[in-house]
Amino acid sequence: MVIVRCIGPEEFFLERVVFPFELLSFLAPAQSVVQIWTHGLGGAELRESLSVEDLSIEAAGSEEATSDQPTSEPQGASLAAVHDAQPLWQQAS
Repeated sequence: MVIVRCIGPEEFFLERVVFPFELLSFLAPAQSVVQIWTHGLGGAELRESLSVEDLSIEAAGSEEATSDQPTSEPQGASLAAVHDAQPLWQQAS
């Protein structure tokens, strides 16, 4: 069992307990940091800290991201279009 914390801009915070063989997928702002905590003998221990960009996956149906032509859209813009122009968040897995 580990604890996953995602801390982002504009007071974004997500904390979940993840059990072995369980998958966690969530949306988070692009500048967020994902922390993985475990329990050690002395209490909680920070095992790893990653940027959400390192964990992000592409949105389903995003053919523009795979084309050979460069786009001026920032990464994650296709998610905003899918979710009716909500803030530019990325899905981490």
